Amino acid sequence: MTIGPNFASTEGEHLKLQHRLPVPDYRGAKFDLEVLVNNTIPDENVVRIAVDLACRAPSVHNSQPWQWRYADGQLDLYTERGRILTSTDPSGRQLVVSCGAALNHLQIALIALKWSTDIRRVPEGPHSGHLASIRFRHDARPQSHDFDLLAAIRHRHSDRRPFGPVSVQTPLPTTLAEVARHQDVHLTVLGQGTRPTLAKATELTAAARKYDSAYQAELHWWAGHSTSSGGIPSNALASGDNREGVAIGRRFPDGRDDNATTKIDHSTVLVLSTDTEGRGEWLRVGEALSAVLLESTVAGLATCPLTHMTELNQGREIIRELLPDGGFPQALVRVGVGEGKSPPRQTPRRPIESVFSMARRDPRR
Repeated sequence: MTIGPNFASTEGEHLKLQHRLPVPDYRGAKFDLEVLVNNTIPDENVVRIAVDLACRAPSVHNSQPWQWRYADGQLDLYTERGRILTSTDPSGRQLVVSCGAALNHLQIALIALKWSTDIRRVPEGPHSGHLASIRFRHDARPQSHDFDLLAAIRHRHSDRRPFGPVSVQTPLPTTLAEVARHQDVHLTVLGQGTRPTLAKATELTAAARKYDSAYQAELHWWAGHSTSSGGIPSNALASGDNREGVAIGRRFPDGRDDNATTKIDHSTVLVLSTDTEGRGEWLRVGEALSAVLLESTVAGLATCPLTHMTELNQGREIIRELLPDGGFPQALVRVGVGEGKSPPRQTPRRPIESVFSMARRDPRR
């Protein structure tokens, strides 16, 4: 499939006007002179703003399984093992992919704040929960598209309803394969002829888990209600009729979102895959996933990540056969035209204080 030209920037410009970065009020504040003159140590408020935006990233069942720690000019990203979905994601692959999406969101936010990053991924090895160490340089020169991506962080949401098709009027962005390749991730655009195969993988996964009581309990814990600590509220889940229109979607509990005007899903499906398997690759997949979702949002398209088809080996092998060069399928994404009467409700996010901590600098050092 040929990916068409970029969507006109008018909507992106409209998003920019609506979403300005918050400006911290520094009146009466005390500043560390070393921080002010050092172009590698951003102010705490800058980091806090960037982390807050990073936490808008998608995560499996909106579990938000990340922790950020900032000290001495370095920001570190860790997994929060207590939020792993032990039945859905026993290997922790989706947990790491979720954290990778947050890492990419962070980079986009920092570029808009004129900070670029140097990132060491999995700095303590593949078995550690320490996923990234981030250092900063105050040398970024954000362009118009960078601010479009920033605005897309606030506008993006997972839309589980049926989509209309991409078309000449609303094409896929030409940049999607490139932004994935930047993370050493392959992006494959599946043709409509693969839908029966995708539906087969979905049905196989659903059948294998129909009587899995631990999986079902976990699914119903996270989906259908929510608290300030995460989960997917029922009004962000498609109603039964709308859910049945998406034959390749996860079998979530019936929700209250019945605003779709399209009855049958006509989305285009993208597959993100890697040549090798491991935590470093999973983290990169999350970064690529974030980039693909935000580029699509800027283009005016609706998106919904799909991970259920790669959770079990049987489904993953089915998806692997659709890839031109094999490899390891990691995540799929539905992309199309959102034709609902209104966008679905965005899912809640954890308070910044519960995911971000800062160690005070030792004045004697």
